[in-house]
Amino acid sequence: VACGISEGLNLGNNCRSSLITRGLQEIIRFGTLYGGEEETFYGLSGMGDLITTCSSSSSRNYRLGVSIAEGKTIAEAISHLSPQVAEGYKTTKIIYEISKTKSIDMPILSELHKILYHNKPPMDALMSLMSRPLKSE
Repeated sequence: VACGISEGLNLGNNCRSSLITRGLQEIIRFGTLYGGEEETFYGLSGMGDLITTCSSSSSRNYRLGVSIAEGKTIAEAISHLSPQVAEGYKTTKIIYEISKTKSIDMPILSELHKILYHNKPPMDALMSLMSRPLKSE
């Protein structure tokens, strides 16, 4: 969903690469807490799926993000996909709630949650992510 928003805002390939790279780290932090092995996330079912979801106009989540960036409300963007479902919409809420109770650092997910459930403008979310303190990656 975040990469679709990035695409819809015409932020370019470097932004998408950043979202994929940093998003993968968030997924790894979450998944390893629940017993997943880090190397699994670098394979087809992790990185492979992530790249496709974040890059393909066939991805329902990607299309949802593009619609949001184009100014559609969440309800309009979801109905635009009907009868298909963008599972990332509900998954964002569930994973966000778990990440808060388990204190898992997931800044991209947190900003996406604010966009999807609290009407935060996507550019404001981007500025929040860009203003985070720098650290080694």
